[in-house]
Amino acid sequence: MNQPIPGIEDAQTLAQAIVNTIHEPLLVLDAGLRVLAASRAFYEIFRVDPEHTMGCLLYDLGDGQWNIAALRLLLETIIPEKTAMDRFEVDHDFPGVGRRTMLLNARKVIYETSPNTTILLAFTDITARRAIEREKADLLENTEELLRQKQMLLEEMQHRVANSLQIIASILLIKARTVTSEETRRHLKDAHQRVLSVAEVQSQLHASGGVDRIEVGPYLSKLCASLAASMIGDSHPIALEVAADQGRIGSDKAVSMGLIVTELVINAIKYAFPEPQADARVLVRFDSAGTGWVLTVSDNGVGASRIPAAPAQGGLGTAIVEALVKQLNAGMTVQSAPGMAVSIRHAGV
Repeated sequence: MNQPIPGIEDAQTLAQAIVNTIHEPLLVLDAGLRVLAASRAFYEIFRVDPEHTMGCLLYDLGDGQWNIAALRLLLETIIPEKTAMDRFEVDHDFPGVGRRTMLLNARKVIYETSPNTTILLAFTDITARRAIEREKADLLENTEELLRQKQMLLEEMQHRVANSLQIIASILLIKARTVTSEETRRHLKDAHQRVLSVAEVQSQLHASGGVDRIEVGPYLSKLCASLAASMIGDSHPIALEVAADQGRIGSDKAVSMGLIVTELVINAIKYAFPEPQADARVLVRFDSAGTGWVLTVSDNGVGASRIPAAPAQGGLGTAIVEALVKQLNAGMTVQSAPGMAVSIRHAGV
């Protein structure tokens, strides 16, 4: 059973000692909002002294520095109705202290043996916390603005790259029409087609939104649809199909993969079917497993022995594909009969 405190003076001494041990500023007010007790932290932080605090009306303390509209609302409206209020935020410029943001916690104490009431008013200085939060918000806003500017610059760069590639392709095509050498004309047309291929890869990556990792299936489908539209005629129909799982790769690797697919598909369309074939088909397949993946471009055409520019025979297309495969840290295998299949395998990490 708890022992009662012998007298009222002892109780007041104990209460004041408890108030002084609290590290945060604390006031004990009577029903008329006059100060009955104040913690040592209150005197130190707000630079007031007991002589000009004890018994004074709260709103008169420190030349009226506590005569704050938000504090009046708390003490005169909210506390009488709710008896308690937590984390009531007040932002005020205190004389001699500076601007501070305070969280106020208030409790109305009702006694069983007395009609009197008191109010406990505690203060928590969150000025530094709010400053950090504002800095974080400003930093986030600045970061978002920098990202927005970066995206604008990226889009502008992509637009200029696309325009430059189109100009180069047009120049090569014009030059191919003016030369007299058939071999030179063929090389210029091949160069023209490759520049268009690079432009198409760049266009498809731009359409993907410039994210760090893209889904391979939709990317290759759009790329092959564009290649089919530009290279496959009605007089010589070839089905160009894409079969891919939901694997993703980095956008930087997608560039190399797109160029590899473009080279191999163009090669198959140009050489795999020298004669019209009813079931002519080129299949682009992508399968992923963890961080590894396999990319295969196959056809049901005449096979490598009758394709003059097949990758296995060391043409320019082969050199481009091999360089891109090496860039991806992958390996390449070529199979023929029937048709032809070129597989690019990345083992992952």
